[in-house]
Amino acid sequence: MKIKKLIINTKSQKYPILIGANLISKLPKLILDNSIKFEKCLFVIDKNVPKNKISKINKSFKIKKKNFYFIKVNEKNKNQKTVNSILEILLKKNFSRQDCLITIGGGITGDIGGFAASIFKRGLKFINVPTTLLSQVDSSVGGKTGVNTTFGKNLIGSFYQPRLVVTDISFLKTLPKRELICGYGEILKHSLISNKKNFNFLIKNISNILNLESPFIENAIYESCKVKKTVVENDEKEKDIRKILNFGHTFAHAFEASLNYSKKLNHGEAVLLGINAALKFSYKNKFLKQKEYDTVIKHIKVSKLPFEIKNYFALKDCNKILSFMIKDKKNKTDKINLILLRKIGSPLTNKEFTKNYIKTFLQKELIN
Repeated sequence: MKIKKLIINTKSQKYPILIGANLISKLPKLILDNSIKFEKCLFVIDKNVPKNKISKINKSFKIKKKNFYFIKVNEKNKNQKTVNSILEILLKKNFSRQDCLITIGGGITGDIGGFAASIFKRGLKFINVPTTLLSQVDSSVGGKTGVNTTFGKNLIGSFYQPRLVVTDISFLKTLPKRELICGYGEILKHSLISNKKNFNFLIKNISNILNLESPFIENAIYESCKVKKTVVENDEKEKDIRKILNFGHTFAHAFEASLNYSKKLNHGEAVLLGINAALKFSYKNKFLKQKEYDTVIKHIKVSKLPFEIKNYFALKDCNKILSFMIKDKKNKTDKINLILLRKIGSPLTNKEFTKNYIKTFLQKELIN
């Protein structure tokens, strides 16, 4: 199938996203085709990337000055210590701002590598090769980089756009079903905040998408990235409209942090729980009509996606969840800022609620 191309054009950087199969073996050519030149290269690679893929990359790059750094990827290792390890290599090998850092892995790998690239000598060239469905439709678009702290998720970071994103769908065949469902959570979110046409496409084709059938998987990735492209180009630094991309995420990030980023709940599953919570909160507060609410919830249930927060939390966890929601980046007062939904394709921003109001909502969710 022909490579799909999407151009992201922000104030700070214009770059292409290339979507197709078996692109990793063509990576050096794709880099040259996009006029990206460098003498030294550091590959920051997720340890879960198959060795045969790494071997292809190593053989295809003919430059002598290439280095490799492998990350044991999890939310707990997404921290400043890992970033410092990358910076140390760049410093020891005397990289210049004209050299390049290439990340190959999921969203955590891209976030860590992108953040290191953004702060090394105030910025060196950065190329991202996302290998999970979640990263291909989410973190690879828009330039958000960062690390976690004990205070919460992604509270230290920067906006730093890559020079090129190469989305190779052949990586997806190496992933377990659980990881594909995680990516689907972001695809679903993008459809809910964009338009009903995208949502109806998912209703008809979810099995084709999760089974990685062509051209459905490519189209799903492309359309999802297109939604994020439109938002990011209008608001690169998340001062206004970009906040809609956080639909479900205020809840989701708090869920993850409350479980100390354990394997029991990964990011994509947390997003699905967060989407469900935001939908129900929208409905209970009469922003979202019952017909629209029922349509989305039916899709989530029929698709057997994670949606019940009581399967992961108990009443005793409410205060912990709220403590992390209070620290969310969108908050400007002592109230909690939520992104909600008026109808499919029509999100609501800057809706603030007291801690006790949300606590009552969570308690009802965990009891019923």
